[in-house]
Amino acid sequence: MKNLPKDLTKRLQSHREVLLANLVMIGEISSPTFQEEKRIEFLLNRFNEAGLTESSIDEAGNGIGILKGNDSDKAILINAHADTVFSNKTDHTMHVSGDRITGPGVADNSLGMAVLATLPYLLEQLDIKLKNDLVLLGGAKSLGRGDLEGIRFFLDNNKLDIGHALCIEGIELGRLSYSSIGMLRGEITCKVPESYDWSRFGDASAILTLNEVINKINDIRLPKRPRTSIVMGSIVGGTSFNTIAKDATLGFEVRSESKEVVESTGQTIEDIVMEVTSKTGDEIELDIFAKRSPGGIPYAHPLNKCARKVMSELKIEPRLAPSTSELAALIDKNIPSLTLGITSGDNIHKKEEAILIKPIYKGLAQIIGMITAIDGGHCE
Repeated sequence: MKNLPKDLTKRLQSHREVLLANLVMIGEISSPTFQEEKRIEFLLNRFNEAGLTESSIDEAGNGIGILKGNDSDKAILINAHADTVFSNKTDHTMHVSGDRITGPGVADNSLGMAVLATLPYLLEQLDIKLKNDLVLLGGAKSLGRGDLEGIRFFLDNNKLDIGHALCIEGIELGRLSYSSIGMLRGEITCKVPESYDWSRFGDASAILTLNEVINKINDIRLPKRPRTSIVMGSIVGGTSFNTIAKDATLGFEVRSESKEVVESTGQTIEDIVMEVTSKTGDEIELDIFAKRSPGGIPYAHPLNKCARKVMSELKIEPRLAPSTSELAALIDKNIPSLTLGITSGDNIHKKEEAILIKPIYKGLAQIIGMITAIDGGHCE
């Protein structure tokens, strides 16, 4: 594998205005899951301006651009999800100050989308000619209840021979995910029935019932090997201090290195819901809306080795961690794939979400280094 040009990071800094303009414009387009159309349209406009003649929006709402290679026997897929966790009601104004950009969704994943939009321009400016086709995918319906619908549809229906893939996330620089853990994600909703006698003094509450469910979930004995955890990430319920809560919802996720443990834990949670329902008489509903199977490429896989070498040359410290993102869909199709981060940031999934500008150029150099390594046949 040829070494990266020593001045690559510096050369990328000279294109700061183009990248940041794309980032700000993309970031200010709200794009909650299932409503990514305007952001995808912006991406397609950028692809068309870059001269990508094979750009389109598919039936799932994905934005696709293809930069044709000189010897197109295989394709390299670069993916970034288009949706964010913020609703259309959120003020999406991006603030650029000093070495930071602040705004909802800027890290997850407006920066990833901006990299997609800017890559054709950067490759042209750097005079990088590829042998393989470069497929740029802005994925729709990825987060939460989207359950990777966009990229799954693309992988099921495209006719391209995809040899390798990279998933781009805004943060964290150094992230190196080459495997997916087993996962089950859902919500438990509790409602106090309308027939309840509200003249009784405060001995019914959806929050209290849900708390009983939570306590029983906490009592589940989880194995240390394979590593397993239950994350109770959100709880919403009630309306005010002096009103009995008629409904409450728990958002949770089961994670494990074992598919069997995920399934058995999910069944235990279902049993808990049924037990508490029969005991309290409240209406408790379990809704499982996302699942992942564990898998991935080995640590010693050539693609993984290339990534660590590129990071070493750029003085990026690898941060090895499994993923439950788009990588899982690629693993299901046996496509050697990685998830990589672009920069550092903080306040993730808050309105004050922020990223640092300076590390972006190393993150970009990393992506370009990986594209050229794959194109050169060093990751086979």
